[in-house]
Parts: sequence; structure tokens; C-alpha cells
Amino acid sequence: MADLAQSPAAVPTVYFIDDSATMREVIKIAFRRENINVVACHDAASAFQQIEQVAPDVVISDVIMPDKDGYEVCQYIKQHPSLGKTPVILMSGVVNRSVAEKAFSVKADELIRKPFQPQDLITRVRHLLHSATTPPTPAPEMAAASAAALSSIFAAQAPAAARTRPLPPAAAAPRPASPPAAQPQPAAPTSNVTPFPAPVAPAAVAPPPQPAPPRPTPSMDTAKLKLEMMRLEGLVKKLQAELEAEREYSRALEAHIKTLQETE
Repeated sequence: MADLAQSPAAVPTVYFIDDSATMREVIKIAFRRENINVVACHDAASAFQQIEQVAPDVVISDVIMPDKDGYEVCQYIKQHPSLGKTPVILMSGVVNRSVAEKAFSVKADELIRKPFQPQDLITRVRHLLHSATTPPTPAPEMAAASAAALSSIFAAQAPAAARTRPLPPAAAAPRPASPPAAQPQPAAPTSNVTPFPAPVAPAAVAPPPQPAPPRPTPSMDTAKLKLEMMRLEGLVKKLQAELEAEREYSRALEAHIKTLQETE
């Protein structure tokens, strides 16, 4: 495969992949003053086609898209023979443990939650561009840094380990001497008289225990069903709040675009 044409060093190229036309327009306007060329794509297929012509310096992709999702975009970039080291930023309206684990599995460099401020995205892109031009840390220094990090992680566990470590033989406390064996005592003289057993008082007859009245207990299935219903109601409220936040953010972006267009 022929090497892809690299963007000029003075003007980095950033691919922004999002099916929202509003988001694409806002990002292009925001990066216009940053001396960064933005290639806005509405889906992964069109982005892949252009990437084969002009190589990106940074790729930004939404996670949820109609054709291929952001994870597939990141996987395509990271497995590409010429673009494997290109930084990738994933965007998602919901960022939880599952989303973070998927982003980590495809080797994404950043994970940003939507909605976000355009300046925050610009800052992250600038950081990734700077890291790409910074020479890598030499292997000995990186090994020393890793060793120092591991030492700091396990330092808190050192006192506990020291307490459980066995003492060396020289410092071990001497074992106490065994007590002398007991001398056998002479057996008591036996007698031919068999003692009578002591009279045993008749045991008092206790009244039979009365059964406790049955206590009403809720069914386990009913309790589990109520808990599940409460959990689902909380999840629905959370999703409704996030959807409303997305709508407010879209309205704010549209107003921001109109303001920028009027000032130009």
C-alpha cells in the first residue's frame, strides 16, 4: 500500500466524524481561528475514503453513528499500517464503565463526554498534537519511571508484609523447655463396698411449647420485582435528564452559530 499524503506540519489536519450537522458546523467554526484544518465527515465510510487520500494528525469520532460506530473507526485507525500512531478522541453522550472499557479495548487516546465546550476539545487536540511531536522517552528512563510508580503503589503494603514475615532462626525466641513428665501416682485402695446411687429428684414436667402465631412476610419475588421497578424508574429519569441536556446543548450551539455568522 502506498504511503498516505501527510498534511503540512504548519497546518495539522483533524478529522471530525459526527452525524450531527450542527456539531460539524460548530467544530469547523471553532477550529477556524486555531490554524488547524478540519475535515468534517457525516459518517465513517466517507471519512475512510478521505483518510486514504490525506492522512490525519488527529481523529475525533462520535461513538453512536448510523453505519459504523466510533469504536470501529478507532479500531480502523489503530490497525492501519500507516496510521497506527494517530491519536483518536471518542465522544459519547453517556460515559460509564462499559463505554470506558470499550474505548480502552480499541486503544482510544481520549474519551470526552457530550455536551462539551469547543475550547475543551481544542485544548485536548493541541495536547495530542504536541505529544505526537515530542520525542519518546528513552527505554531506561521509562523503566525507571515505571519502577518508581510500582514502588509508590506497593509502599503502603510494605508494613503489613513486614509484620507477617517470619523471623530468621538467629532472632527467633528460644522455645521453653518441656515440663518434666508427671510421676505415676499410686492407685487408691479399692473397696468391696458398692455405694448406692444418690436419689434422683423427679424431673419437673414442662408444659408443651405453644406455637408462635404466624408472622406475615412479603414474598421474595414481590420484593425483587419492586426493587427492579425502582431501578428502572431511576434509569428512565436519568436518560430523560441526559436527553434534555442534549437538547439544550443543541439549542445553545445553534444560537452560537447564528451569532458567529452575523459577526462575520
